[in-house]
Amino acid sequence: MKNTFAIFDMDGTLVDSMGFWNRLTDEFLARRGFPSLSPELQEESIALTMEGTAELFVRTYHLPDTPKQIAREINSLMEEHYRTDVPLKPGAAAVLKRLQAAGVKMCIASSTAPELIDLCLRRLGVRDCFQFLLSCEEVGVGKTRPDVYLEAARRLGARPENTVVFEDILVAASTAKRAGFPLGVIYDSNSADDQERLKDLADCYFTRWDDESLLSWLEL
Repeated sequence: MKNTFAIFDMDGTLVDSMGFWNRLTDEFLARRGFPSLSPELQEESIALTMEGTAELFVRTYHLPDTPKQIAREINSLMEEHYRTDVPLKPGAAAVLKRLQAAGVKMCIASSTAPELIDLCLRRLGVRDCFQFLLSCEEVGVGKTRPDVYLEAARRLGARPENTVVFEDILVAASTAKRAGFPLGVIYDSNSADDQERLKDLADCYFTRWDDESLLSWLEL
């Protein structure tokens, strides 16, 4: 593989969890007696950190809680899914193991809390593929800015130009691409309307992790 480092998004990229997350916000709001987010607010929330989403809820629904309190409550609802039934996307485990065997250093850069990522990846048997887990919470901004990718590359001892970023949503993919990272994009049904633009951005676009075009691009 010509790129010796790789940064992976978690939800919607490695694991098929976006449906759980989408239902989770509705579950949280229903518990509080509120309707679902409008389509416009759903779009706004896509690239936010967990605390950013919590701030959106506070602002929209005039909640008395702090964003940190709400973020903890939402994380606790999602924890059970990561613990029991969130699956890897088809073919992901085999690709991760092949990259690991090839000496590629890898990490996770996600909006999800690291402890939840760790819980899920250990259950799925791929935690040892990653040098570390980095959350947007740790760098203080979501994926509308490249901070999480740049910090991940720094910790890997890498430069953007030799570090592949794997993403599934348009805003995050656009941010990584603008920052100079080679970009792999995997299809996720939650971003169905953005696929043509994602294809235009991607250095490699694929629908499954066992796609031959991806394996060829990665030289596996």
